[in-house]
Amino acid sequence: MSAVGLAVGDGVVLAKRNLTRTLRVPDLMMSSLIMPIMSTLLFAYIFGSAIQVPGVSYTEFLLVGVFVQTVVFNSVITGSGLAEDIQKGIVDRFRSLPISPYSVLIGRTISDLANNVLSIVVMVATGLLVGWRIDSSVGEAAAGFVLLLLFAYALSWVLAVVGLSVRAPEVVTNASFMIIMPLCFIANTYVSPEGFPAVLRVIAEWNPVSAVTQAVRELFGNTNPDFPPGAAWPLQNSILASFLWIVVMLVVFMPFATSRYRKAVAR
Repeated sequence: MSAVGLAVGDGVVLAKRNLTRTLRVPDLMMSSLIMPIMSTLLFAYIFGSAIQVPGVSYTEFLLVGVFVQTVVFNSVITGSGLAEDIQKGIVDRFRSLPISPYSVLIGRTISDLANNVLSIVVMVATGLLVGWRIDSSVGEAAAGFVLLLLFAYALSWVLAVVGLSVRAPEVVTNASFMIIMPLCFIANTYVSPEGFPAVLRVIAEWNPVSAVTQAVRELFGNTNPDFPPGAAWPLQNSILASFLWIVVMLVVFMPFATSRYRKAVAR
């Protein structure tokens, strides 16, 4: 078997270990599930009547933004999990086993991808309860969910770099939020960026979160063709732009995370 095959096989084994640990400590899962439910209910019922989105109901506009925000926030679990494993010496135990050194990273990102699947299921159920619907074909809807998960997986590698660059798990959350808060809120997740100040509008239009959010809205049929999302290229070509962002993140941060992992275990 090739080195890549061994790394993936060992990674799957470690992913099962991470998922088993999550099931034994349900608080870890509940914290990532409660926030999207609260965001959905808060914005749909409290702010929904005050926020107007041309050509589409705010509930349909909102839900996809919550989907994307949730997978972005869930990526913090990757960084904090890796930092915790290193601090507790668990990674040192893995190094003594006949497994690929890259399987720790692969296992962590795969298990967090599974967590995102559960989060999306919960959000879909919540969205249906508040009136959100998918207005496209089954194939387009499936493509929308696949795009969400691919983006979540790519972002996990970005946060893996953060987790491997700090010396304490407690630091990961603060460091990560300096990245993900601007990503989520200087974007089209909750409101259209058309009303943003000029500089923030340009940032929002070229934000990968905006591209993914617009792409998933289009795939779910939660848009109105009479009201275009904006003139910027990533929003006009959101599906292509989303895949380009995903490829760039994987190409840049997978080797970067691997390099940081070597240095972290050598400390």
